[in-house]
Amino acid sequence: MELTDLTISQIQQGLAKKQFSALDLTKAYLNRIGKRNKKILAILTLCEKSALSKAKEIDNLLLQGNSIPPLAGVPCVIKDNILVKGVKCTAGSKILENYIASYDASVVKLLKKQGAIILGKGNLDEFAIGSSGEHSAFGKTLNPCDLTRVPGGSSSGPVAAVADNLCAFALGSDTGGSIRLPASFCGVTGFKPTYGAVSRFGLMAMASSLDQIGPIAKTSYDAEIVFRAISEKDPYDSTSLGVAKENVSSLKNLCFGVPKEYFIKGIDKSVEKAIRNAIKKLEENGAKIKEISLPNTEYALAVYYIIMTSEVSANLARYDGIKYGYLKKEKTLINDYLETRGSGFGEEVRRRIMLGTYALSAGYYEAYYLKAQKVRTLIRRDFERAFQKVDMILTPVSPTLPFKIGEKMNDPLSMYLSDIFTVPLNLAGLPGISIPIGKEKGLPIGIQMIGKEFSDYKILKAAQVAEKIWM
Repeated sequence: MELTDLTISQIQQGLAKKQFSALDLTKAYLNRIGKRNKKILAILTLCEKSALSKAKEIDNLLLQGNSIPPLAGVPCVIKDNILVKGVKCTAGSKILENYIASYDASVVKLLKKQGAIILGKGNLDEFAIGSSGEHSAFGKTLNPCDLTRVPGGSSSGPVAAVADNLCAFALGSDTGGSIRLPASFCGVTGFKPTYGAVSRFGLMAMASSLDQIGPIAKTSYDAEIVFRAISEKDPYDSTSLGVAKENVSSLKNLCFGVPKEYFIKGIDKSVEKAIRNAIKKLEENGAKIKEISLPNTEYALAVYYIIMTSEVSANLARYDGIKYGYLKKEKTLINDYLETRGSGFGEEVRRRIMLGTYALSAGYYEAYYLKAQKVRTLIRRDFERAFQKVDMILTPVSPTLPFKIGEKMNDPLSMYLSDIFTVPLNLAGLPGISIPIGKEKGLPIGIQMIGKEFSDYKILKAAQVAEKIWM
């Protein structure tokens, strides 16, 4: 087994037993990045010098016989919309091509405190807007499982990096499925915590009421280790809250709900078959399975694309080239703004800004944005009622297998449908995890496990038990 194949827990054991050093491990990952990154473009900025320096620091602590935190010496990648002090943070956009972060995001501070080794910044759909990984201004990320297919988005680079053993774990952001969808497409574990469980301070805002930072890892056990490290309450984020720790050791006392609305017309037959087989295995191992209804699910995608684009239009208004970032200088100030934003933002970002601006405009605010917020409440209540009957909910992550590069680029509506099973969680603020359950035609398939608000640890523990059954 190569060093880059190891899980976080295996790295912890190896470092403790002095089977290898943190420097050996870091060099092995940097070596692999040098060979593989040109093919899949998972990493935009490499932090080689600081990574090697941090590895030596961890090795010195070990030599002195000091105990080290769980993530010490563990190499990771950070999505390039999360700030790392002194390192480029482009958000995958030309408008921030040369922006250098002036401070660390709260999650990055926590990782550094733990001694994690940051190898670099992961590629992404521009400003985390996209479902395929094809919308970065610096090039498409490819799926390591099949280079002709998309890795999913928007956390395309961090997920592809974990899947291709370019790092042991990564941090991504999830606004409508941006951790879970690529995790499913690339065959790794992706966890979207409860809204407020992880601080968003230092995350470039896309849609503030939906965004959430979360871990991407090789196993759900590793995902829990990372989540535990980053889920501290943060005074810099007014939405940051604590999470109670719950334990699950068996499936026998758990009841899983399966919503009939998630097995829709148009879902790939191989995906549906794999999901139903996985659910059957849980039942065979003592879990109770119950069909439930989430009747307002059919409105979730429309609601999401109104609320998200509205918040995008407001949040991205700050990128005008005046204080920082790309500036296209013209004869007048208004033309500076227009030309900078017109040429600095990509097509998909411009499309969503325009949609959001329209939804918030005079005469349309009540018809679109306000109505969407009311339906959002109905979607949340659907989940509340469901959780009175079941402990957790199981659904597909995506209606399809990973699709071909370029296949949906000219059909935005078809691309948006990739998020149909993931956006309801963000609207309701619930935790969800994508767990790999197998492959079809060599392409990974993930299942989504959804829990109540702040049942994050319960989901992670249940996923660990279920993972053993599915592997």
